[in-house]
Amino acid sequence: MGFERCHPAVNLVYFAAVVAAMITFQHPVFLAVSFLCAFAYSIKRGGRKAIIFNLCLLPLIAVFALYYSSYTHFGMTVLRHNFVGNNMTLEALVYGVVLGTSAAGVCVWFSCVHSVFTTDKVVYLFGKVSPRLSLFLSILLRMVPRIKKEAKRINAAQRGIGRGVEQGSLFIRLCNGIRIFSMLITWTIDSLTVVSESMCSRGSSLWGRNAFSIYRFDNRDRLFVIGLFFCMTLTMMAVLLGQTDMVYDPRIVWKDVSPFLCVGYAVLCLMPLGLELWTEYRFWKARRAI
Repeated sequence: MGFERCHPAVNLVYFAAVVAAMITFQHPVFLAVSFLCAFAYSIKRGGRKAIIFNLCLLPLIAVFALYYSSYTHFGMTVLRHNFVGNNMTLEALVYGVVLGTSAAGVCVWFSCVHSVFTTDKVVYLFGKVSPRLSLFLSILLRMVPRIKKEAKRINAAQRGIGRGVEQGSLFIRLCNGIRIFSMLITWTIDSLTVVSESMCSRGSSLWGRNAFSIYRFDNRDRLFVIGLFFCMTLTMMAVLLGQTDMVYDPRIVWKDVSPFLCVGYAVLCLMPLGLELWTEYRFWKARRAI
Protein backbone atom coordinates (compact mmCIF):
# COMPACT_ATOMS: atom_id res chain seq x y z
CA MET A 1 0.00 0.00 0.00
CA GLY A 2 2.19 2.82 -1.23
CA PHE A 3 5.40 2.74 -3.22
CA GLU A 4 4.95 -0.85 -4.37
CA ARG A 5 1.74 0.22 -6.14
CA CYS A 6 3.55 2.80 -8.26
CA HIS A 7 4.38 2.09 -11.88
CA PRO A 8 7.22 -0.46 -12.25
CA ALA A 9 9.27 2.03 -14.30
CA VAL A 10 9.09 4.50 -11.39
CA ASN A 11 10.29 1.79 -8.99
CA LEU A 12 13.15 0.90 -11.34
CA VAL A 13 14.34 4.50 -11.80
CA TYR A 14 14.22 5.22 -8.08
CA PHE A 15 16.12 2.13 -6.94
CA ALA A 16 18.67 2.52 -9.73
CA ALA A 17 19.32 6.09 -8.56
CA VAL A 18 19.72 5.33 -4.85
CA VAL A 19 21.82 2.19 -5.38
CA ALA A 20 24.11 4.02 -7.83
CA ALA A 21 24.49 6.86 -5.33
CA MET A 22 25.28 4.42 -2.53
CA ILE A 23 28.02 2.82 -4.62
CA THR A 24 29.64 5.97 -5.98
CA PHE A 25 29.38 8.46 -3.10
CA GLN A 26 32.32 8.56 -0.68
CA HIS A 27 31.41 11.44 1.60
CA PRO A 28 30.46 10.13 5.08
CA VAL A 29 27.49 12.51 5.37
CA PHE A 30 25.82 11.30 2.17
CA LEU A 31 26.61 7.66 2.99
CA ALA A 32 25.14 8.02 6.47
CA VAL A 33 21.99 9.65 5.10
CA SER A 34 21.50 6.91 2.52
CA PHE A 35 22.21 4.08 4.97
CA LEU A 36 19.86 5.43 7.65
CA CYS A 37 17.06 6.01 5.13
CA ALA A 38 17.50 2.51 3.72
CA PHE A 39 17.56 1.17 7.30
CA ALA A 40 14.25 2.88 8.12
CA TYR A 41 12.53 1.87 4.87
CA SER A 42 13.62 -1.76 5.16
CA ILE A 43 12.20 -1.90 8.68
CA LYS A 44 8.94 -0.47 7.35
CA ARG A 45 8.84 -3.16 4.68
CA GLY A 46 10.26 -6.15 6.56
CA GLY A 47 9.54 -5.58 10.23
CA ARG A 48 11.45 -7.63 12.79
CA LYS A 49 13.38 -9.68 10.22
CA ALA A 50 14.67 -6.50 8.63
CA ILE A 51 15.81 -5.19 12.03
CA ILE A 52 17.79 -8.37 12.69
CA PHE A 53 19.31 -8.36 9.20
CA ASN A 54 20.31 -4.69 9.40
CA LEU A 55 21.78 -4.99 12.89
CA CYS A 56 23.86 -7.98 11.78
CA LEU A 57 25.45 -5.78 9.10
CA LEU A 58 26.79 -3.26 11.63
CA PRO A 59 29.47 -5.51 13.22
CA LEU A 60 30.42 -6.71 9.74
CA ILE A 61 31.23 -3.10 8.82
CA ALA A 62 33.56 -2.85 11.82
CA VAL A 63 35.21 -6.18 11.01
CA PHE A 64 35.77 -5.17 7.39
CA ALA A 65 37.22 -1.81 8.46
CA LEU A 66 39.71 -3.54 10.77
CA TYR A 67 40.63 -6.04 8.06
CA TYR A 68 41.04 -3.30 5.45
CA SER A 69 43.20 -1.12 7.69
CA SER A 70 45.39 -4.10 8.60
CA TYR A 71 46.24 -5.08 5.04
CA THR A 72 46.00 -1.75 3.17
CA HIS A 73 48.72 0.73 3.99
CA PHE A 74 48.27 4.41 3.22
CA GLY A 75 47.85 7.51 5.30
CA MET A 76 49.98 9.48 7.71
CA THR A 77 48.23 9.04 11.08
CA VAL A 78 49.61 5.79 12.53
CA LEU A 79 47.38 4.21 15.16
CA ARG A 80 49.31 1.01 15.92
CA HIS A 81 51.14 -1.89 14.30
CA ASN A 82 49.45 -5.13 13.31
CA PHE A 83 50.76 -8.61 14.11
CA VAL A 84 53.25 -8.55 11.20
CA GLY A 85 54.56 -5.09 12.04
CA ASN A 86 52.75 -3.06 9.36
CA ASN A 87 51.22 0.30 10.18
CA MET A 88 47.48 0.64 10.82
CA THR A 89 46.54 4.21 9.95
CA LEU A 90 43.49 6.30 10.73
CA GLU A 91 42.97 7.09 7.04
CA ALA A 92 42.84 3.42 6.06
CA LEU A 93 40.50 2.65 8.96
CA VAL A 94 38.08 5.44 8.04
CA TYR A 95 38.14 4.46 4.38
CA GLY A 96 37.43 0.85 5.38
CA VAL A 97 34.38 2.07 7.32
CA VAL A 98 33.28 4.00 4.22
CA LEU A 99 33.61 0.94 1.97
CA GLY A 100 31.87 -1.29 4.50
CA THR A 101 29.01 1.17 4.93
CA SER A 102 28.62 1.43 1.17
CA ALA A 103 28.43 -2.36 0.77
CA ALA A 104 26.03 -2.73 3.71
CA GLY A 105 23.84 0.06 2.37
CA VAL A 106 23.62 -1.66 -1.01
CA CYS A 107 22.53 -4.87 0.72
CA VAL A 108 19.82 -3.01 2.65
CA TRP A 109 18.58 -1.24 -0.47
CA PHE A 110 18.42 -4.55 -2.34
CA SER A 111 16.35 -6.03 0.47
CA CYS A 112 13.91 -3.18 -0.19
CA VAL A 113 14.06 -3.93 -3.92
CA HIS A 114 13.17 -7.55 -3.23
CA SER A 115 10.14 -6.54 -1.15
CA VAL A 116 8.85 -4.04 -3.74
CA PHE A 117 9.56 -5.80 -7.05
CA THR A 118 7.40 -8.77 -7.89
CA THR A 119 7.67 -11.26 -10.73
CA ASP A 120 4.99 -9.57 -12.81
CA LYS A 121 6.83 -6.24 -12.56
CA VAL A 122 10.02 -7.85 -13.85
CA VAL A 123 8.17 -9.47 -16.73
CA TYR A 124 6.46 -6.16 -17.53
CA LEU A 125 9.73 -4.20 -17.59
CA PHE A 126 12.03 -6.64 -19.39
CA GLY A 127 9.61 -8.90 -21.28
CA LYS A 128 9.77 -6.99 -24.55
CA VAL A 129 13.39 -5.84 -24.27
CA SER A 130 14.94 -9.17 -23.33
CA PRO A 131 12.67 -12.18 -22.81
CA ARG A 132 15.54 -14.32 -21.54
CA LEU A 133 16.59 -11.73 -18.95
CA SER A 134 12.96 -11.35 -17.91
CA LEU A 135 12.66 -15.11 -17.49
CA PHE A 136 15.88 -15.33 -15.49
CA LEU A 137 14.97 -12.47 -13.11
CA SER A 138 11.42 -13.70 -12.58
CA ILE A 139 12.65 -17.21 -11.76
CA LEU A 140 15.30 -15.79 -9.44
CA LEU A 141 12.86 -13.61 -7.51
CA ARG A 142 10.38 -16.45 -7.20
CA MET A 143 13.08 -18.91 -6.15
CA VAL A 144 14.23 -17.03 -3.02
CA PRO A 145 11.08 -17.66 -0.91
CA ARG A 146 10.81 -21.20 -2.30
CA ILE A 147 14.37 -21.97 -1.16
CA LYS A 148 13.56 -20.76 2.36
CA LYS A 149 10.43 -22.91 2.48
CA GLU A 150 12.23 -25.99 1.14
CA ALA A 151 15.09 -25.53 3.64
CA LYS A 152 12.55 -25.63 6.50
CA ARG A 153 10.96 -28.76 5.04
CA ILE A 154 14.29 -30.56 4.66
CA ASN A 155 15.32 -29.60 8.19
CA ALA A 156 11.99 -30.86 9.57
CA ALA A 157 12.42 -34.18 7.74
CA GLN A 158 16.01 -34.56 8.97
CA ARG A 159 14.95 -33.67 12.49
CA GLY A 160 12.61 -36.66 12.45
CA ILE A 161 15.59 -39.02 12.12
CA GLY A 162 17.79 -37.09 14.56
CA ARG A 163 19.82 -35.15 11.99
CA GLY A 164 18.46 -31.62 12.40
CA VAL A 165 20.72 -28.57 12.57
CA GLU A 166 19.85 -28.11 16.25
CA GLN A 167 20.46 -31.73 17.31
CA GLY A 168 23.67 -33.22 18.67
CA SER A 169 27.02 -31.68 19.50
CA LEU A 170 28.57 -28.73 17.72
CA PHE A 171 30.47 -30.95 15.27
CA ILE A 172 27.38 -33.08 14.57
CA ARG A 173 25.28 -29.94 14.01
CA LEU A 174 27.87 -28.69 11.54
CA CYS A 175 27.79 -31.98 9.64
CA ASN A 176 23.98 -31.95 9.65
CA GLY A 177 23.97 -28.39 8.34
CA ILE A 178 26.35 -29.30 5.51
CA ARG A 179 24.19 -32.31 4.63
CA ILE A 180 21.02 -30.19 4.54
CA PHE A 181 22.78 -27.53 2.48
CA SER A 182 23.87 -30.17 -0.04
CA MET A 183 20.28 -31.41 -0.32
CA LEU A 184 19.06 -27.86 -0.78
CA ILE A 185 21.58 -27.17 -3.57
CA THR A 186 20.51 -30.37 -5.38
CA TRP A 187 16.85 -29.41 -5.08
CA THR A 188 17.53 -25.87 -6.30
CA ILE A 189 19.39 -27.01 -9.42
CA ASP A 190 16.69 -29.55 -10.27
CA SER A 191 13.91 -27.01 -9.65
CA LEU A 192 15.58 -24.36 -11.81
CA THR A 193 15.91 -26.85 -14.66
CA VAL A 194 12.25 -27.86 -14.44
CA VAL A 195 11.01 -24.27 -14.22
CA SER A 196 13.16 -23.02 -17.13
CA GLU A 197 12.07 -25.89 -19.39
CA SER A 198 8.44 -25.31 -18.46
CA MET A 199 8.63 -21.59 -19.24
CA CYS A 200 10.44 -22.16 -22.53
CA SER A 201 7.76 -24.66 -23.54
CA ARG A 202 5.20 -21.89 -23.03
CA GLY A 203 7.08 -19.59 -25.38
CA SER A 204 8.43 -17.22 -22.75
CA SER A 205 11.68 -16.68 -24.67
CA LEU A 206 10.03 -15.71 -27.95
CA TRP A 207 10.85 -12.22 -29.22
CA GLY A 208 8.04 -9.69 -28.77
CA ARG A 209 6.02 -11.85 -26.42
CA ASN A 210 4.05 -9.72 -23.97
CA ALA A 211 2.30 -10.53 -20.74
CA PHE A 212 -0.87 -9.39 -19.07
CA SER A 213 -0.38 -6.34 -16.86
CA ILE A 214 -2.62 -3.92 -15.02
CA TYR A 215 -0.10 -1.10 -14.61
CA ARG A 216 -1.08 2.40 -15.63
CA PHE A 217 0.92 5.59 -15.35
CA ASP A 218 -1.52 7.76 -13.36
CA ASN A 219 -1.36 11.19 -11.69
CA ARG A 220 0.21 9.80 -8.53
CA ASP A 221 3.09 8.43 -10.58
CA ARG A 222 3.47 11.76 -12.36
CA LEU A 223 3.68 13.68 -9.07
CA PHE A 224 6.17 11.17 -7.69
CA VAL A 225 8.32 11.43 -10.81
CA ILE A 226 8.34 15.23 -10.60
CA GLY A 227 9.54 15.11 -6.99
CA LEU A 228 11.98 12.33 -7.84
CA PHE A 229 13.69 14.22 -10.65
CA PHE A 230 13.77 17.43 -8.61
CA CYS A 231 15.63 15.65 -5.81
CA MET A 232 17.85 13.89 -8.36
CA THR A 233 18.71 17.30 -9.83
CA LEU A 234 19.79 18.54 -6.39
CA THR A 235 21.87 15.39 -5.94
CA MET A 236 23.53 15.87 -9.33
CA MET A 237 24.36 19.44 -8.32
CA ALA A 238 26.16 18.05 -5.28
CA VAL A 239 28.03 15.60 -7.51
CA LEU A 240 29.08 18.33 -9.98
CA LEU A 241 30.25 20.55 -7.11
CA GLY A 242 32.37 17.69 -5.75
CA GLN A 243 30.55 17.53 -2.43
CA THR A 244 29.99 13.78 -2.59
CA ASP A 245 33.70 12.94 -2.75
CA MET A 246 36.36 12.83 -0.05
CA VAL A 247 40.14 12.60 0.03
CA TYR A 248 41.54 9.89 2.31
CA ASP A 249 45.11 9.58 1.03
CA PRO A 250 47.58 10.66 2.35
CA ARG A 251 45.36 12.36 4.92
CA ILE A 252 41.65 12.98 5.36
CA VAL A 253 40.52 16.24 3.74
CA TRP A 254 36.98 17.10 4.81
CA LYS A 255 34.80 18.74 2.18
CA ASP A 256 31.98 21.02 3.22
CA VAL A 257 28.48 19.94 2.30
CA SER A 258 25.68 22.30 1.42
CA PRO A 259 22.76 21.70 3.83
CA PHE A 260 20.25 22.39 1.05
CA LEU A 261 21.75 19.76 -1.25
CA CYS A 262 22.10 17.27 1.59
CA VAL A 263 18.45 17.75 2.54
CA GLY A 264 17.50 17.24 -1.10
CA TYR A 265 19.33 13.91 -1.12
CA ALA A 266 17.71 12.92 2.17
CA VAL A 267 14.28 13.69 0.72
CA LEU A 268 15.17 11.53 -2.29
CA CYS A 269 16.02 8.58 -0.05
CA LEU A 270 12.92 9.07 2.13
CA MET A 271 10.40 9.41 -0.69
CA PRO A 272 9.11 5.78 -0.64
CA LEU A 273 8.84 5.77 3.15
CA GLY A 274 7.04 9.10 3.11
CA LEU A 275 4.65 7.90 0.42
CA GLU A 276 3.75 4.79 2.37
CA LEU A 277 3.27 6.69 5.63
CA TRP A 278 1.09 9.25 3.85
CA THR A 279 -0.98 6.48 2.25
CA GLU A 280 -1.48 4.77 5.59
CA TYR A 281 -2.48 8.07 7.18
CA ARG A 282 -5.07 8.75 4.47
CA PHE A 283 -6.41 5.21 4.83
CA TRP A 284 -6.67 5.61 8.61
CA LYS A 285 -8.36 8.97 8.22
CA ALA A 286 -10.86 7.55 5.72
CA ARG A 287 -11.72 4.64 8.00
CA ARG A 288 -12.16 6.99 10.93
CA ALA A 289 -14.55 9.14 8.92
CA ILE A 290 -16.86 6.16 8.22
